[in-house]
Amino acid sequence: MSLLVTDPLRYWARNVPDERAIVFDGGDGGDGGDTVTYGELDAWSDNVAGALIDAGVAPGDRVGIVGPNSLEWCAAALGALKAGAVVAAYNHRLLAPELRYLVVDSDPSLVIAAEGHRPRLEEVVAAGRPITIFSLDVVVSLRAAPRRRVPTIAVDPDQAAVIVYTSGTTSHPKGVVFTHRTTFSFIFEWSLMEPAYQRGARMIFVLSLGGAPGLLWAILHMATHAGTVFLETGFEPRTTLRRLVDERITVMMGVPMLFEQVAALPEFAAADLSALSAVTVGGARVPLPTLEAWTAKGVALRQIYGMTELGGSSIGNTREAALTRPASVGRGSMFTEHRVVRPDGTDCDADEPGEIIVRGPSVTPGYWRNPGETAEAMRDGWFHSGDIGAFDGDGYLRVVDRLKDMIISGGYNIAPSEIESLIQTVPGVVEVAVIAVDDATYGETPAAIVGTSGPVDPAAVVALCRANLSGYKVPSYVVLRDEPLPRMPSGKIAKRELRVTYADLRATGTKLR
Repeated sequence: MSLLVTDPLRYWARNVPDERAIVFDGGDGGDGGDTVTYGELDAWSDNVAGALIDAGVAPGDRVGIVGPNSLEWCAAALGALKAGAVVAAYNHRLLAPELRYLVVDSDPSLVIAAEGHRPRLEEVVAAGRPITIFSLDVVVSLRAAPRRRVPTIAVDPDQAAVIVYTSGTTSHPKGVVFTHRTTFSFIFEWSLMEPAYQRGARMIFVLSLGGAPGLLWAILHMATHAGTVFLETGFEPRTTLRRLVDERITVMMGVPMLFEQVAALPEFAAADLSALSAVTVGGARVPLPTLEAWTAKGVALRQIYGMTELGGSSIGNTREAALTRPASVGRGSMFTEHRVVRPDGTDCDADEPGEIIVRGPSVTPGYWRNPGETAEAMRDGWFHSGDIGAFDGDGYLRVVDRLKDMIISGGYNIAPSEIESLIQTVPGVVEVAVIAVDDATYGETPAAIVGTSGPVDPAAVVALCRANLSGYKVPSYVVLRDEPLPRMPSGKIAKRELRVTYADLRATGTKLR
């Protein structure tokens, strides 16, 4: 049996070829964008698949993609999937040392890259990892080329389709595997529970295509329902609000920061958002003023819980509960089970915090070529999230804390230990803990709390991070201490205590970036 995540694209291209698949903003924030229909996207991605097959890509091979949001990124990913390849989506903001790790780990046959990213990949080659680079400019040229029909490749439904790299609490990212079957499972389950994710949905997408929501939720989910994706180059509040109104957007997802900044616009009060029926927010709790501002417009911001390993969103509040229980993330899903358990594996009582564990058809089968991490996360058929939650007496789940100390800045996940490992190399640094502090623009930003044994220049710490890490990972604050950092009985640094101590760092500290 063959089951490709691109099968729905072929179906809709036959039946509604002239309907819009993706509308790209063109990078100017105005109306000069570009539109590709279902018929055009199917033909374009067929041409890409043929070119990749000619280049030696075989079913099961990995194809990396790196570049900013664009129509050609979408066509490249769909073409690779049609060729039976496994798409490894790389964050386009990564620097060469970070990119090299992902390339070595995913071991792609080739990497499709924007020309602006070629120098980074050439650095990877110079560091000893040969790569075949396939330019996104070539993908652009294939759009107008004569149609090359590529027959459907026979692929096992349980073969990997997409690898999404996500930062955890370890220094290196882990590749979360989505098979064709698990991808369809979360699309099917969510669609049954949320009527807005159906035929003709209109989604605005302002996040990076290189993250979990990009290819999986924006492109494949919408293509399964013949929906239209309004793809932005990035997030600009005023442009986003105008699109919501002018295009009668029905579906939107994002982190709280996006909704805070849109609601802060003067024109928000008069905006007609009556078409917006499914708005989901994840990654952090939504501030009450933001909830109230959108509720006043008739839009319920629905908190969700999920992570890349769970298909992005494994549980979500209903519209009604979003108004009456805004701190909740819902009462469960149709096919996906959630439990809150004690360390001994027994179920917690109502309102008793414990670890959230999940099982269901949308849960990843594991981490790419990482059996140790897979075995640690998947125990007795349940995925152990590392997050702390509690069910109330009515069965509504609330997320209490992020056990893994993840920092979410502007929608990007940041692993503190990656930054800590780098800062630890600075002379005079004895110990370091990176924590999240509030940020007006990005919701959260990293702050490095550094224990020292001699002179340390905070500016030099930031410069070292800037030279080795993506900009969003660079600490905005560096706090020097000549006393030991607080520790728990286990010997681990007490990050929760540090977060309390430096809760007002945004007001009292000196921002360095």
